[in-house]
Amino acid sequence: MAVGVLLLLFVAYQLWGTSLQTAQSQNDAERAFRQAQQRFDDDSTLGPPGRGDGGTTATDERPTPDASSTTDNTVEDGGSVDESGTGSIPTPTSDGELVGRIEMPAIGADWFFYEGVGLDVLQGGPGHYTGTPLPGQPGNASIAGHRTTYGAPFNRIDELASGDEIDITYPSGATFTYDYRSTEIVRPDQVEVLQNNDFDGDDEVDDMLTLTACHPKYSARERIIVQARLREAPIPIPPGQQRRLPTSFDEAVGVSGDPVSNVPAVLWGMATGMIWLAAFVVGRAWRKWPAYALGLPLFLAALYVFFESSYALLPPGF
Repeated sequence: MAVGVLLLLFVAYQLWGTSLQTAQSQNDAERAFRQAQQRFDDDSTLGPPGRGDGGTTATDERPTPDASSTTDNTVEDGGSVDESGTGSIPTPTSDGELVGRIEMPAIGADWFFYEGVGLDVLQGGPGHYTGTPLPGQPGNASIAGHRTTYGAPFNRIDELASGDEIDITYPSGATFTYDYRSTEIVRPDQVEVLQNNDFDGDDEVDDMLTLTACHPKYSARERIIVQARLREAPIPIPPGQQRRLPTSFDEAVGVSGDPVSNVPAVLWGMATGMIWLAAFVVGRAWRKWPAYALGLPLFLAALYVFFESSYALLPPGF
């Protein structure tokens, strides 16, 4: 019975408790995003105000830039600036750094996303694959997200269809719109969907956004891939930004299959069981309720850490 109760608690924690953590992370990200917007707005050299402030947005149609109209400049934070007036794309310097905002109005999704797709990063919200361009840059920008836990930001991406838009906003005011193109299901090792591709066969790399998540829900057997096409001209990529793509989606999120990674979960599971047993034994030998009152806080603390550690044992993207 005790094992059954623990399993129910674990499932409840994964489905609802983790969402509370993600909600807090998203609240913190929103504050950081607003503060960054204010800093960009205060510095006129970094581009126009953001969405809602009367500035230029990505939905404004503009001609494709050429070498004479657009240059690849570098701003103070290492990003690039498009002189046509759309703003700048700051280059993230480390995993977990706030990048921007992704909105999918058709499915009611509105999330702040981070750099990196490690297990710890995706607990806070969607993450950008470091080895791919950033949204709004040339090539295939890629973002990963959960479908069932930690807020489930990509829970409904399978519902996206022709005519749907995906909007990307940066604190600098740079905004980009992607138009839905396709959905497909691939194996976990088919990371070629993250590479730059020429979908039209015109010998030019298409500017795309690729969203990835585990498929089906509650399983990591496959990956659902949603791709959309950039509506506007992209902002050039600053030198040195591109890095190596992963060889599999599991590698991207940091799942190595090394048994050593299971040790913390096992140890905390043993500690939780020992605290429960100690409280039971002391309660039988002494007084039940005082023993339980003393043991309960320790048990709950150990149980929380055990649940957090056990997350690494679940399929990536669960």
